[in-house]
Amino acid sequence: MTTDQFLTNFGYVANAPEGVKRLQELTLFLAITGDLSTPKKGDSDAVAITESALDGKLRYFEKRKTRVSRNKKVDLTQMTRRLPRHWKLVQAGELVHLINGRAFKSDDWRSSGLPIIRIQNLNNPRAPFNYFQGEVSANHRVTHGDMLLSWSGTPGTSFGAFIWSGGDAALNQHIFKVHIYSDLLDKAFLKMAINASLDALIGGARGGVGLKHVTKGQIDALLIPIPPVEEQKRIVMKVDELMALCDQLDAQQQERERCFPVLSQTCHARFSEAPTLANINRIFNETSTVSPTDIRKSILSLAVEGKLAVGSSVASERKPVKLKEVCEQITDGEHATPQRISSGVPLATAKNIRDGFLDMSQTDYVAQETAEKCWNRCRPKDGDILMVCVGATTGRLCLLRNPPDMVLVRSVALLRPNTKRIESMFLNLFLRSPSGQSQVWSGVRQNAQPCLYLGKMSEFLISLPSLEEQRRIVTKVEELMPLVDHLEAQQQERDRLAEALAKACVASFTGRTQIERPRKMKAPKTELVSLVKLGKKPKAGAMAPLARLLSEHKAELSAKALWQQSGLSIDAFYLQLKTEVSQGWIARPDEAEMKILEEN
Repeated sequence: MTTDQFLTNFGYVANAPEGVKRLQELTLFLAITGDLSTPKKGDSDAVAITESALDGKLRYFEKRKTRVSRNKKVDLTQMTRRLPRHWKLVQAGELVHLINGRAFKSDDWRSSGLPIIRIQNLNNPRAPFNYFQGEVSANHRVTHGDMLLSWSGTPGTSFGAFIWSGGDAALNQHIFKVHIYSDLLDKAFLKMAINASLDALIGGARGGVGLKHVTKGQIDALLIPIPPVEEQKRIVMKVDELMALCDQLDAQQQERERCFPVLSQTCHARFSEAPTLANINRIFNETSTVSPTDIRKSILSLAVEGKLAVGSSVASERKPVKLKEVCEQITDGEHATPQRISSGVPLATAKNIRDGFLDMSQTDYVAQETAEKCWNRCRPKDGDILMVCVGATTGRLCLLRNPPDMVLVRSVALLRPNTKRIESMFLNLFLRSPSGQSQVWSGVRQNAQPCLYLGKMSEFLISLPSLEEQRRIVTKVEELMPLVDHLEAQQQERDRLAEALAKACVASFTGRTQIERPRKMKAPKTELVSLVKLGKKPKAGAMAPLARLLSEHKAELSAKALWQQSGLSIDAFYLQLKTEVSQGWIARPDEAEMKILEEN
């Protein structure tokens, strides 16, 4: 990528997730590879720095009457690029000496005394200190302006070089104090050069999952690019200038994030006044970042408040009724613990109740004889609503469509609507709405775990419109919800592409992040095939692109063929398929079968 191409795409990079961080990485890379500076007449020679560092190293060890340390050869993979001819590439061990901090114990901590610098105090200036009141050696004492290097902890947060800006303090373990051998080596430039090489450091780090540490030998072997001291100072000034611009850009983005709720509320208010497809589009397009969850809640709130009903000049009169007045049955599952077996009649528990659908892919079973006894209490059927009534997922529910024979446990409640008074889909919308969920959680008792008793559930109040208006509301919700799903998938895809673009742009300059290309795979001789079949015909205007495709192909296609003809990304396709299956427009696919492919 050329500089012009990068500048053309700068807006996409800066606004991508962690885009400012990518720009900061790029700034450091350009700084240590000579792209932010040019030599000037009168500059000294970089060789003078290496000679000065060697003299300083000898004096350092002679003063302490110890043997000069030799740098070990450490296999450390490090990105390198051709440097300007007048620069030198030198191992860190020839430039600095690393002194590890003291292993303070918790028993050493006091509420006053000399502050103990821990990694958290480097990453966060406002982090509280522990203090020490004993003697501290010169090696472990830090003063203002000393350079420090944290070498252990969590990658991305704990590692890095710092210049101490506080007062006198004691140094804790897992942090090196960095003694610089030469006065011709600018401290700020060295800090920047080390931090620009963190990927190489962490890549060679030891340790388990989450926590890593690098050794003194690895840091000593790190290759540091060294320009003349005058150029170092010019580079530092340029980096400070560019980093300030990055900070300004980051602040502008944060300000935009702070303004977002106001813009979002305006768009939501517009949608509330006119709940149309166009106004949902505006919410996504005008606010850039939006919570689809909030939009879904808004749709459900409008639905149960009677603001989505269309097709009638006069809305029906609403009156509050109790849940028990519109349900034929409100009960929970089997109270006795049924014996579980490896096959038989499925046992539905709270884990099978997902947000809006029943997932029986992982379940236990009971014997047919046991099931028949449990069915004396309740036997789920089409149109029933299941709700979790015990545990952390209390209030989660699903509407049953052509369910298999199954047994419920006590933590799952069953609500059977009286269809002469209330539509199953409308009751489902009410219970999922903020109003319904508010009543759920106001009725929960916090014992060892949340529990919603049937008596409380029976007293829920519903503002009930006529059956005709209920049907119009359900139709409108079925029209709006798939659009939110579709727009959410598009938003996620845009964010993914923006992040990939930012990484690729920076990688084109630094070479640090390679875009992984999929390996070529041999064509399989078998294929997992599941036919997707048309369900009930969607109503006019419904967002059912997959059902319409099926109707054009004799009502069935393989899942792979349907995906290819839809033109959707694979994630968007499965999201849309899930939506249309839940609406009944597409029948639930049968279990997939392994079929042998024909030879070409």
